[in-house]
Amino acid sequence: MKRTFAITLILALLLALVAVPVGAQDRWDGADDLAVNPLACGMGDEMMDEGDDMEEDMEMMEYDGGMVAMGDDMAGMDITLVDVPKLVGIGYFAATTLGQQQAAEELGNVSVTTDAPTEANIDDQIQVIDSYITAGVDGILFAANDPVAIAPVLRKALEAGIHVVGYDANSEPDAREWFVNQAEFNGIAKALVDSLADQMGAEASFGIVTSTFTTPNQARWIAEMWAYASECYPGLTWLETLEAQEDAVLSFQQAQTLINKYGEDLDGIFAMTSVATPNGADAVQQAGVCEDVAVVGLATPNGMKPYVNSGCVRDVILWNPVDLGYAAVYVMRAVVDGEFQPGDASVSAGRLGDLVVVNGSEVLLGPPFTFTADNINDFDF
Repeated sequence: MKRTFAITLILALLLALVAVPVGAQDRWDGADDLAVNPLACGMGDEMMDEGDDMEEDMEMMEYDGGMVAMGDDMAGMDITLVDVPKLVGIGYFAATTLGQQQAAEELGNVSVTTDAPTEANIDDQIQVIDSYITAGVDGILFAANDPVAIAPVLRKALEAGIHVVGYDANSEPDAREWFVNQAEFNGIAKALVDSLADQMGAEASFGIVTSTFTTPNQARWIAEMWAYASECYPGLTWLETLEAQEDAVLSFQQAQTLINKYGEDLDGIFAMTSVATPNGADAVQQAGVCEDVAVVGLATPNGMKPYVNSGCVRDVILWNPVDLGYAAVYVMRAVVDGEFQPGDASVSAGRLGDLVVVNGSEVLLGPPFTFTADNINDFDF
């Protein structure tokens, strides 16, 4: 009798789990425990711009970045930097490198070299950083593959008197002095979700192709997307999240997996990397479902021009990665010179003007930018 009851109870629980609507499940993989701050529903671009202006008037959060060990005073002197992005060999980080070189040339007293693995592997990235700590540089720029795993080697750099500034993908705050944030996470999330809902309706079903569940910026975007969609588009249905490791072939295959697995139930694919977006668009185009599946993602314009110009993809969300790399070098130079210190509300960044400090130790590049058929051919990166 007890055995029969136990079996019946287990079956009931399994049926209950199956019966739970997809939209009622927990947040996406990799974003379950992250704090969120979703923007208001239906807020237009003009209101978003006003919100950005209001950042300057908000009360400053206490600085939460790391502190470098005292070393030689390098103010105004020539400095050598190494840039260690997630990986090399893709257009996005080629663009950030270009911006860094532009800034170095303008400043005249900065030398910067980009060196990173050819795959987005955190262990390899740590090894590259560690080798430059041993060799000796004045500053390290980085875009983290994993915010927690990279932190110890960055703290080691700070303890060795090497300045550390992040961009694109953050570490734990105390492991670097400043982080140049390309756009607020909630702003990116809103732009992505609004685009899908506008194209496919407020009850669309979608999948996600991301890099890894631990990649910090993508996990934060996904967390904010979940929060914003839950509040503003509760009818949207999340189907699945797949990892693609910043790999072109795997990104194409994962998009194919979503198309083949869900068929007519798939209305959109969120592509969270500059590799996943064009390859996801290619998969949709080759499958002949451009009219049925919207690809909404983050990518550089050159990789997306064929799909936007053909009409297979309506728009692409991003920022200018050239400016992102450029800003990171200017921030580093200002830190070394002592012109940018904890408690400051802004920092001067050459042609970009003054950039605002947010969230304690982050420098905000600006709001997201939308590339469309009307403007994408005006950009070359």
